[in-house]
Amino acid sequence: MPSDPLNLAGGAFDWARIGAELDEHGCAVAGPLLPPTACAQLIKSYDDEARFRSTIVMARHGFGRGEYRYFAAPLPEMVGALRVGLYPPLSAIANRWNESLGLAQRFPATLDAYLARCHNAGQKRPTPLLLKYGPGDYNCLHQDLYGEHVFPLQVAILLSEPGRDFTGGEFVLTEQRPRRQSRVEVVPLRQGDGVIFPVHHRPFAGARGTYRVTMRHGVSRLRSGHRMTLGIIFHDAK
Repeated sequence: MPSDPLNLAGGAFDWARIGAELDEHGCAVAGPLLPPTACAQLIKSYDDEARFRSTIVMARHGFGRGEYRYFAAPLPEMVGALRVGLYPPLSAIANRWNESLGLAQRFPATLDAYLARCHNAGQKRPTPLLLKYGPGDYNCLHQDLYGEHVFPLQVAILLSEPGRDFTGGEFVLTEQRPRRQSRVEVVPLRQGDGVIFPVHHRPFAGARGTYRVTMRHGVSRLRSGHRMTLGIIFHDAK
């Protein structure tokens, strides 16, 4: 596994602030996680089919419009380093969330240990991916569930620059609380920023205690240009 050259688990980011925003709003922005040169490098890599294990054309599956590609193993060094570096502080948040919800599952402190758990259950295919959108493309609200083991947080890093490379295409979250209408959160991002958000649910502190709320995410319709995103998912797929 690559090391943590960006010091993501250490002092490079205010993880107390990120944790508080996740608790309060269900998402938090960290960044920039990647400089413009690294964003450009990843965008360029999309055309190298040898780097990827599969390509999904969203319209064929009713997922929206646009396409995405899952990286093959071994992951590119930059992507692997982000996955390794982001996991430890996020695992601490995930364990705190599970404790607040009364869930017994706990996540190990390192990505290696967590992936060993996934692989023992048959989830061996890497899930980090690049997503590509053009004019009129969008991503329907969804959850990224790939098997029995689900790490409850993930990260999407915007590789393109809003206003320069594209218009529209906002990152969107919805939250469904019991007996309530859905709440929507639109997250503004700049190039290289990462949004941290729940995969499928999060704890919510209500008047009668803490309970689970269901989360989904997507991307609104692009008005113009092209938008690319790096998705960092921590559980592997079957």
